[in-house]
Amino acid sequence: MSKVWMITGAGRGMGLDFAKAVLAAGDKLVATGRNPERVAKAIGPSENLLVVALDVTKPADADFAVKAALERFGRIDILVNNAASFQAGYFEELTPAQIYLQLASSLIGPMSVTRAVLPVMRHQGAGRIISISSTASLLGFEFCSAYSASKFALDGWMESLQPEVAPFGIETMIVNPGFFRTELLTDESTQYAPPSVSDYDERRAQHLAFWKSANGQQPGDPAKLAQALITLVNQPELPRRFIAGADAVGMVEQKIVLLQQQIDAHRELSSSLAFEVKA
Repeated sequence: MSKVWMITGAGRGMGLDFAKAVLAAGDKLVATGRNPERVAKAIGPSENLLVVALDVTKPADADFAVKAALERFGRIDILVNNAASFQAGYFEELTPAQIYLQLASSLIGPMSVTRAVLPVMRHQGAGRIISISSTASLLGFEFCSAYSASKFALDGWMESLQPEVAPFGIETMIVNPGFFRTELLTDESTQYAPPSVSDYDERRAQHLAFWKSANGQQPGDPAKLAQALITLVNQPELPRRFIAGADAVGMVEQKIVLLQQQIDAHRELSSSLAFEVKA
């Protein structure tokens, strides 16, 4: 039996590759985005496709999209929280508005969409929730403080959500991609903090040059990631986490080594902090 997917941010970037892979696999798709006309044009016509307007920062949009999905297909089997943005810059220079926008798109948005979908999956007694995170959720990177904050929080929320919903037959999976050749680094998805602290001038210039030159040069192929997602969804059980890309695997392995070093460096002190029972 074909599955019903709901994908946020399906009209461009990685979300578009996901959408095309889902339809190519013969499944049904609720493709969402802020501009439904653009989403429909990007994906192309299909009898298995429903396009719905959804700005993940607007909870009412999520409720409407779920209702439309049920009216068309009767169920939602897989939710992919994909929509996101990148507010880049040094924390001290990022404006409060930029930090709020980062959290709204990459954390609160997925929470709102998931909240709208969960009653459907509980009623079905089955469902899968996949959130596209980042290696920046496992390692903090200079110039990425707001983005990493949103992604660290996304991972923590998903890990905590899993035991809450498991009794209802609902599974979750975090996907931590490395650098994939998507549209995240384009002007439409990335905004930079306005320069305001001269002490950062030299390093800021270096980071701006790096991120702007990286667009279109990332090693990861999003079409292959989309196929990997199809493969994982077709397994009897989802992995709780999928590290996507050889570069991501390398970075995460380095983080594991670093954590072990930090534990070992102060193991005795760390283990000496319990209350002592006095005779």
